[in-house]
Amino acid sequence: MATVVDTRPAPQEAAPAGRRRKGGKLALRYVVLIVLAVLFISPLIFMLVTSFKTRQEATAVPPTWIPETPTLQAYRDILDAEGTPVLRWFVNSMIAAACNAALVVATAAMAAYPLARMEFRFKKVVFGLIIATLFVPPVILIIPNYLIVGNLQWLDTLLAVIIPTAASAFGVFFLRQFFLSLPNELEEAAVLDGANKWQIFVRVVLPLSRPALVTLALLAFLTNWNDFLWPVYVLFSPETQTLPPGLSTLQSANNVRYDLIMAGAVIASAPVLALFVFAQRFVIEGVSRSGLKG
Repeated sequence: MATVVDTRPAPQEAAPAGRRRKGGKLALRYVVLIVLAVLFISPLIFMLVTSFKTRQEATAVPPTWIPETPTLQAYRDILDAEGTPVLRWFVNSMIAAACNAALVVATAAMAAYPLARMEFRFKKVVFGLIIATLFVPPVILIIPNYLIVGNLQWLDTLLAVIIPTAASAFGVFFLRQFFLSLPNELEEAAVLDGANKWQIFVRVVLPLSRPALVTLALLAFLTNWNDFLWPVYVLFSPETQTLPPGLSTLQSANNVRYDLIMAGAVIASAPVLALFVFAQRFVIEGVSRSGLKG
């Protein structure tokens, strides 16, 4: 009599338990991310909500999340106030930050490419000196930069907040790391086609480095946009002032107008949030690829 052997695999009992544990970890991860998102977003929401409150409701205790009588009076007051041209400050900050970001990207890219792709004497020494400047506190450079700007007759002009920080050691380091991650075969193919170093840099390297360039431009824009100390020293008149020092004078003059202060904060933060939403894809790719080699 023939014996029938069951060759089917035994049922796996651990698989459902493993899936349950994996699902539990995933759910916990989402809960943690949601809690962190609420913690980070709630101050922005409260800032926005307060800017639409009346002066009395903005100082009410306990504070309210939803305005009882939403109003735009704070924005009208801040935009129509005499001696505080907020719109002019906004335009000045946009011009200064955009021009500074463009200069930072241009100078950093042209300095980083030879450090990443060319061979010359003392290359490591030059790169080391550039990195060493990152350890110098920026406040130490205020006096020499002020003297230079004064001798160039740039005081109380936007050039004073655009040019001095146009050379970025961090930008050179950041772009060098990204350039090192690009494959050499692309440049070798361009050489075979008769391209010189400048053509390779402009037509091959820069188009492939768009994520890193956008990331560096965004970081430079934010740094210049949020700069407070340096504009206080070199910008004097209200017409040439930028937003951070300008809003500080508004706050000192209206220290109990929380609705007014929050309206100014909304005006100052709106471009930053819009830029981040637009460039977040490039920022993630640029930061991730910049650490691959080097």
